Amino acid sequence: MRNPRLFTDQPLTPGDRVVLKGTVAQHLGRVLRARAGEQIALFNGDGQEFAAQVLTVSKREISVDIGAASTPHTESPVYTTLGLCLSKGDRFEWAIQKATELGVGAIAPLCSERVDFSIPPDRIEKRIAHWQQIAISACEQCGRVRIPSVSSPQPLEQWVQSVAAEQKWVLHCDDHGATRSRDSKEAPADAALLIGPEGGLTDQEVARACENSFGVLRLGPRVLRTETAPVVALSALSVYWGEMPG
Repeated sequence: MRNPRLFTDQPLTPGDRVVLKGTVAQHLGRVLRARAGEQIALFNGDGQEFAAQVLTVSKREISVDIGAASTPHTESPVYTTLGLCLSKGDRFEWAIQKATELGVGAIAPLCSERVDFSIPPDRIEKRIAHWQQIAISACEQCGRVRIPSVSSPQPLEQWVQSVAAEQKWVLHCDDHGATRSRDSKEAPADAALLIGPEGGLTDQEVARACENSFGVLRLGPRVLRTETAPVVALSALSVYWGEMPG
């Protein structure tokens, strides 16, 4: 069984002593029941992971000694921004979790014509923090050392006009007459994926994406749910670009 692996937003330097507080200390002390002398791993999103040893445990604080740093090869070679239209229930949260596990670089929640609900303005900040924590927890579990950012919801049209990437794709069940060839398997430096809501993207939304240099990408003959599509797309592109064995 591997050592507990936790995220902290504090600076980490080998040889330093760090005091963990808040939710990370509560999880380590109350849930994992850490004891003095136990080995853990810490990361703060800078691309490295640090071995650490628990020194003292109290109700609200845990002090640890920071050991050697390492650089796990767990990040995708392609920085992928996922434009994901909002969906009800826990579908959106599930998609964030799985996209993080699959190496996504950033997640942009989007509002489109067929998104049939909205988040009250006074709850947006709390919702974004919740989504970000889902991404952090997924990184703790899967071994990543960089945390994908989750931005504030924005209109789909605004995002397709502003997102910058070497390759950009909109997922759509119809080829829309605009499918762009993927002749080269050389991985780009960055990419963007646009995935619609439960009711799908409108033809006008797909056309607007194509007007902004998005190619249409089909994932086979079946229509995928909005929470399934990012998992399949990110997995397929990882295989295509050589990150996963094909």
